[in-house]
Amino acid sequence: MARTKVLITVKTYPSLSPKYDELVCTAGFREDGRWIRIYPIPFRKKSYSQQYSKYQWIEVDLVKNKSDFRKESFRPVSIDSEINILDTIKADGDSWKERRKIALQKVYTDLKKLIGEAKDNSIGTSLAVFKPAEIKKLEIKEVSREWDQKKLQKMQQCNLFEMNNEGKFEVVKKLPYKFSYKLIDENGVESTMMIEDWEIGQLYWNSLKRHNGDEKKACADVRKKYMDDFVKTKDLYLFLGTTLVHHNTAPNPFVIIGTFHPKHISQTSLF
Repeated sequence: MARTKVLITVKTYPSLSPKYDELVCTAGFREDGRWIRIYPIPFRKKSYSQQYSKYQWIEVDLVKNKSDFRKESFRPVSIDSEINILDTIKADGDSWKERRKIALQKVYTDLKKLIGEAKDNSIGTSLAVFKPAEIKKLEIKEVSREWDQKKLQKMQQCNLFEMNNEGKFEVVKKLPYKFSYKLIDENGVESTMMIEDWEIGQLYWNSLKRHNGDEKKACADVRKKYMDDFVKTKDLYLFLGTTLVHHNTAPNPFVIIGTFHPKHISQTSLF
């Protein structure tokens, strides 16, 4: 058991898990710049004082997650382990200098090399920062709108439900669309990667509400943010993570679990 300090940079959109009810993958950087994955954390069940945000340092008692062979995977000692929220690294202007110092210590640009390290048992990379040479488009595909009923039936408690205004419990909303970047690496290798960041889900739901339920307009807002803003105007990096079940079997086991998107550094901002 070790009290571990982590800078949170990733929170994925919730998925259902018969074992943990609601599964949110949290990841970030240790003080020495190494990646670490933390789960399970019942994030929405935590008191407000323990609900951390991105780019906040937290401190929590962690042990290796023995149910996950990936070297970066740890879990809280107890499901009720206290999380201490420490300092926040604020966005210090457009360049995000302090955030860059920690997040961009090791950046991959070659997909083949990254995937090779993931498949190599002696390395086993399962979290990485990736800089694409080009992002060709954002793909938006409609998927099932309901959670798997078998999984729902296995839930014995209300852990994955939240109270609505009428005092009734509601299941966490399932995204009705899959969002993916079609991208190219420095060697021209093309790949399509699903985006599982919590923020893209929240952007969709917030936009849907703002547009009175118009899904086309909500998807247009997502496209505008992730293409017109992130790709065309920002210095975009992608936080990638492998999925446990596909780490050793999929040709490309990585999905996008977060974005890092400061503005491009100008000459004046270097000094």
